[in-house]
Amino acid sequence: MFMKIEDIVKKQEVFAVLSQFNPWWHGDTMKGLPDWKRTVYSDVRQWITVPAAARALVISGARQAGKTTIFLQCIQDLIRTDKVNPHQVLYATLDHPLLKLVGIQGIIDIWREFIPDDGSGEYLFIDEIQYSPKWETWVKHETDFAKGRRIAVTGSSIPLTRGEESAFGRTHTIRMATMSFSEYLKICCIQVSDIIPVMPSLAAAVDLPQGKLLNIAAAAQPLQAHFHDYLLKSGFPQLAKIEDITMAQKLLREDIIDKALKRDMTAVFGVRNVLELEQTFLYLCLHDGGIVNLTQLCNSLGLKRPTVSNFIDFLEASHLLYKLKTFSFGKEALRPKFKLYLADSAISGSVLLKGRRLLEDTVRLGAAVENAFFKHMISRYSSNATFYYWHGKRNLEVDIVAEIDGTLQPFEVKYSQSSIQLSDLQGMVEFCQTHERAACPVIVTRNLDDIGMMGLSTTKPAMRIPAVLACYWL
Repeated sequence: MFMKIEDIVKKQEVFAVLSQFNPWWHGDTMKGLPDWKRTVYSDVRQWITVPAAARALVISGARQAGKTTIFLQCIQDLIRTDKVNPHQVLYATLDHPLLKLVGIQGIIDIWREFIPDDGSGEYLFIDEIQYSPKWETWVKHETDFAKGRRIAVTGSSIPLTRGEESAFGRTHTIRMATMSFSEYLKICCIQVSDIIPVMPSLAAAVDLPQGKLLNIAAAAQPLQAHFHDYLLKSGFPQLAKIEDITMAQKLLREDIIDKALKRDMTAVFGVRNVLELEQTFLYLCLHDGGIVNLTQLCNSLGLKRPTVSNFIDFLEASHLLYKLKTFSFGKEALRPKFKLYLADSAISGSVLLKGRRLLEDTVRLGAAVENAFFKHMISRYSSNATFYYWHGKRNLEVDIVAEIDGTLQPFEVKYSQSSIQLSDLQGMVEFCQTHERAACPVIVTRNLDDIGMMGLSTTKPAMRIPAVLACYWL
């Protein structure tokens, strides 16, 4: 028997909750919003103000990455700058149990029952859309028939499977990573020397004279310690300002990772054996930045391949990790190996209870830097690049290969105290010799004086950039 909303909860109670989330309906201002804005904000604002097509905007990203803050900043600018009628703007989060119970359409109906539509156009901002059953069907119908509505939604656990009534062609997705190193410096109010320029790309550093590069590196010296703190505390905005590393990592485990594993995985993906999922995630944390053999993983944990494959897909959909396939063809491409990076460099250290000891562990620290660098790469170039890792015939490797506009851009992370030598780059040499489309290789180093061009055997030269500058420029 169909049950109406009022049979479960009074509409006045639902509207009271909505009023708390929408203070602008009553002329109140939003409190606690940061003055500075994430880099992705301009893309979100542009799409909401002047959408490129009749599509809904989907912002996907890990829990606590800052998606809600961007929504509220957009709403504030819509009302203050664009003079949009506050009553035409609705924000709701399906993370709230009552609103989840009522559902999206019920929320909209109650909103319009208490606050009539004036016909000037509606703006809908819905958080954690994954908690709504068949949300894609709703988005499809809204974009097809409700032409006067601008719709933006977020999701921290967006399922990978699509039903028949999918929203394909009706959405524009922006994948939002945790904060970049540059954004971390801003939120922590850390000043950056004027000597360090803003670079349009890492490739632009190739054209700088060696003397200028050394001056830039010297000016970046004070940022090195902050970069290490960034690796330890994470790029999650709510954790960045916490000075106690142990406390920051504890909150990262409890508030973000545990909720994603224990709540989202059961509610959204129907995972029943959370212990097996946690074991898989722990194994992947131990191998972040490394090549994972699926057969070996299954044998180590005593789990079946379909189970592990599903877990990895769910973790990827929950924005807890990125997965890279090998850049190869034929039989090599079919082998069950892949490389993975966690959503944030601090996740592994937090799960493994490393604390500041991570800085003394050269292997784990190198993995964290490589993880951070890749996150910056995919945040910057995800819309026009495909990422791989490369494994050659002689067991030589290249950490990251980005295929951009027909070229292959290889990257190698060598976070070592000693200066980089040609003998450290044999994988890069072989890759460039066997791939004509290879662009100027980039070597991410540790020492600030390990910067500038270097010869790469008989092939093209390579560019060395210290990690603190590479991440800052990205």
